[in-house]
Amino acid sequence: MARKTDIPPSYYGEPRKFDPGFRGPIHNRGCTDVVCCVVFVVCILGYIALGTVAWIHGDPRKVVYPTDSHGQFCGQQGTPNANKAILFYFNILQCANPAVLINLQCPTTQLCVSKCPDRFATYLDMQYNYRYNKSYWEYYRQFCKPGFDNPRKSVAQVLRDEDCPSMIVPSRPFLQRCFPDFITRNGTLTVANKTVFKDGLGKTRSVIDLRDAANGITSLLDAKEVGMKIFEDYANSWYWILIGLVITMVVSLAFILLLRFTAGVLLWLIIFGVIAVVGYGIWHCYWEFSTLRGKPHGDGDVTISDIGFQTDFRVYLQLSQTWLIFMISLSVIEAVIIVILIFLRRRVRIAIALLKEGSRAIGYIMSTLFYPIITFVLLAICIAYWAVTAVFLASSGDAVYKVMSTQDKCMYANLTCDPETFSQTNVTKVCPGSQCTFAFYGGESLYHRYIFVLQLCNLLVFLWLVNFTIALGQCTLAGAFASYYWALRKPQDIPSCPLFSSFSRAVRYHTGSLAFGSLILAVVQMFRIVLEYLDHKLKGAHNAFTRFLICCLKCCFWCLEHFIKFMNRNAYIMIAIYGKNFCTSAKDAFFLLMRNVVRVAVLDKVTDFLLFLGKVLISGSVGVLAFFFFTRKIPVIQEEVPSLNYYWVPLLTVIFGSYLIAHGFFNVYAMCVDTLFLCFCEDLERNDGSPLKPFFMSPQLHRILRREQGSKLSAAS
Repeated sequence: MARKTDIPPSYYGEPRKFDPGFRGPIHNRGCTDVVCCVVFVVCILGYIALGTVAWIHGDPRKVVYPTDSHGQFCGQQGTPNANKAILFYFNILQCANPAVLINLQCPTTQLCVSKCPDRFATYLDMQYNYRYNKSYWEYYRQFCKPGFDNPRKSVAQVLRDEDCPSMIVPSRPFLQRCFPDFITRNGTLTVANKTVFKDGLGKTRSVIDLRDAANGITSLLDAKEVGMKIFEDYANSWYWILIGLVITMVVSLAFILLLRFTAGVLLWLIIFGVIAVVGYGIWHCYWEFSTLRGKPHGDGDVTISDIGFQTDFRVYLQLSQTWLIFMISLSVIEAVIIVILIFLRRRVRIAIALLKEGSRAIGYIMSTLFYPIITFVLLAICIAYWAVTAVFLASSGDAVYKVMSTQDKCMYANLTCDPETFSQTNVTKVCPGSQCTFAFYGGESLYHRYIFVLQLCNLLVFLWLVNFTIALGQCTLAGAFASYYWALRKPQDIPSCPLFSSFSRAVRYHTGSLAFGSLILAVVQMFRIVLEYLDHKLKGAHNAFTRFLICCLKCCFWCLEHFIKFMNRNAYIMIAIYGKNFCTSAKDAFFLLMRNVVRVAVLDKVTDFLLFLGKVLISGSVGVLAFFFFTRKIPVIQEEVPSLNYYWVPLLTVIFGSYLIAHGFFNVYAMCVDTLFLCFCEDLERNDGSPLKPFFMSPQLHRILRREQGSKLSAAS
């Protein structure tokens, strides 16, 4: 018999010898990687303990509610601030950075109020008008310290004791904090239609000073406005979004059922369908481009850089340059798809044969289509537990107060202080105007000193659990599909409940092996996260070598992560079949793949490409349908379309959700094809098709892959 591989077996181990008793996944197996299993269980118990400790010490209110200068929550029920949910800054001019504002470390008194000021006023003006109208004081006192009721107190004493602000400016709440109500009129920045105001200290200030003190707040307020409109769009269109996702689920399920019988026809339809859709996109972009360029007084000559960033994305669709970019991008995609199909047309036929075999396997084990639901539920639990633990850890600790001074050279600045005894110290004498202000939550205990380390542990165990959940799903599906392949007579020899049996074997015997592979991947992902953090911190650095080194490390770890994912996936398949430990299974899988490296490099990737086209076709078709619906271009149901601020909000949600749903269904197929491919390689090395050593593959798969091998031998001769 001619050898079936192109690489000498001695390079990557000897082919597996024939075992007359081998009939698929081994049932009599023992526990593997027990030590790692014990470590995994201990880590889970420690993770539960970490969550419990964080729950005891943490207080999410510290994250939800803003905190005043005395460490009291704004808006918390059952406290004097229950009806005061907004934080007010006495002198926002002293806040030079918006990040300082959000982190509650602005060197000015911070007070909880029920509403923000809606007018310009100063304490001097209030005292003058108070003699004629008491209502001036009733309004101004809302922004003074609770209990202060002496409007005749001198301005110098009031400002010294921080009883009231020297001025108030029209503001509106954002992030539960009062920020100046900036409005641009005819290109001029104003607050309440004014460009100047009195600061209460005898000076006339420009609104520009407020903008400089709250730099970036205008864009944040614009972002809030966009966010509110997006929320309204979701509230008005959630029903139709849900219908679109249900349609995607039905289409994906129907696609899979049809693939069982007409895999070849459907896959070629996918290929030409994608080519046709992209081609239509090119034509439509060209038509829009020509129309806009042909307008005598249109926007054809206006570029994207001329109009800058706009929150209404429909503005960009009025530019010919936008459609030109779309057309070029789609043309490149179309060319790449056509070139790939020309050079890999023979491999496409082989991939179709593998998918046909996979469709038969799923047809006999239909329960595998619903296993992704279990994976989704487990992942949701992991994500929820990690997020809750992270919030409780972040909110652990007691209120820490620090000296905040307006003077740059104050020797006591940023030192911790006690607000109860601060007035008795000499800090205010050395640094006039300094205050003992709430800074953050923390502490000096052992627990509080290691909050950051505990957050890293929380992240690492979270990554470990997520990868373990995915590994459990891969091993379970691999065991079920392997039981189909190694059934000599299909479907008579397929064991009953193969999915449940495979899941039971994976949990009972191979938890340690799955945890081992998941831990390796989690550690690599942790390194990648650290590198991303360092890269973010070094964005503004001028050290080119450091940034280049970080970039190289990020690239290397990205490649390493994807390689480990590939090897783990195939190792889990070998674990599901033979029941060996992780290292042995990974080694066997690696050598087996290397002995069939040409098939691995082409067949597997071509199959992935075809499945990707299926996902794109399903999500794209539903997306086109959603586009015509939300833009009121379907006459029959125009009246049913909800009123939207941005039609692209539900449109992108439908497209992204459709892709995720299709991805979940097609992932089962991808795992099936990978398992059948490894089983096929094992089958070729174990058997030769004789009565004593019969092949377990289906006749159709054997015939098309033999044809490929025969063409190779003819070319070689």
